[in-house]
Amino acid sequence: MNVEFINPFLSSLINVLATMAQTELTPGKPKIKKDEVARGDVSGLIGMVGPQTKGSFSITFDASLALAIMERMLGERPDKINEEVTDMVGEITNMVTGGAKNLLGEKGYDFDMATPIVVSGPGHTITHKCEGPKIIMPFTSPDGNANIEVSFDKL
Repeated sequence: MNVEFINPFLSSLINVLATMAQTELTPGKPKIKKDEVARGDVSGLIGMVGPQTKGSFSITFDASLALAIMERMLGERPDKINEEVTDMVGEITNMVTGGAKNLLGEKGYDFDMATPIVVSGPGHTITHKCEGPKIIMPFTSPDGNANIEVSFDKL
């Protein structure tokens, strides 16, 4: 997969969380993901379709990080993942994908975004609806970890 297609998602995530939630993430090393098991407690998944390709993006947060982001964005910290937290994860998924869409549009790639879905719970799965490899990129923070996954059909 073309790194030119992944970097906009990384920079968009870092920008969205720094701006909206005063949260800094430290990126780890990307790798190919072979299974569908999420590496956290709550995930947002969004599909993208365009003339050149189709793909999907997901972001998964540890509960501790999701709750810390919720507190910074909205001033309240629930005891556990609830409907407000899953709504927030869906919005973050939308904002990150929208930011990446703008960056990719500058390079001549265009796509439409679906409505994100959010899944939570231990051991939940993320199913990308495309044939390309799944790239997973881990992030760490003092509040917990996050992982993004990007998968596109041939580019």
